[in-house]
Amino acid sequence: MLVLSSPSGAGKTTISRALLDQEPNMTLSISATTRPRRPGEVDGRDYHFVPHEEFDRLVKESQMLEHALVFGHRYGTPRQPVEAALSEGQDVMFDIDWQGTQQVADQVPNDLVRIFILPPSTQELERRLYARAQDTEEVVRARMAKAADEMSHWAEYDYVIVNHDLNDSLAQVQAILTAERLKRERQIGLRDFVESLRGAQ
Repeated sequence: MLVLSSPSGAGKTTISRALLDQEPNMTLSISATTRPRRPGEVDGRDYHFVPHEEFDRLVKESQMLEHALVFGHRYGTPRQPVEAALSEGQDVMFDIDWQGTQQVADQVPNDLVRIFILPPSTQELERRLYARAQDTEEVVRARMAKAADEMSHWAEYDYVIVNHDLNDSLAQVQAILTAERLKRERQIGLRDFVESLRGAQ
């Protein structure tokens, strides 16, 4: 499980989408949310848009790996699709905040890789938020205020990338992914393979 976190506007969603385009063995964990759909968003692709009652039921039945309240809306990761993808041998990417990352780490500490994406500067972060043209000025100000708190959690992550350039940042995430996949404990069947090599001598 690969977690990418960042303050809004630092680039994690853009990096996530680019990584998914280039990594056929990786799938995105689609979060559930109670917030309204934005223009262009598709249910089941961007988010699972669910009413509050459905969200409450999933939490109550322990069907969420993590959940949080963000800007007045609830977000969470449904457990079942993640477990299904992992059992099929796929890597699963999470686009979640530090609160969600802590909750997932508490539940599945041994197979989680955490990457935090930082903006190159506060000014650039603000510029990117306005350039998205998705939020009101009031929401942008709220996101900027929240960014300082979010960035204070950088030390809870395994890797930190400063997103100066999208292509460079993507290459760094791919390097991390390659290294983590090559870890001895993640190479399924390696013990049997080595024994077969030794037996062939």
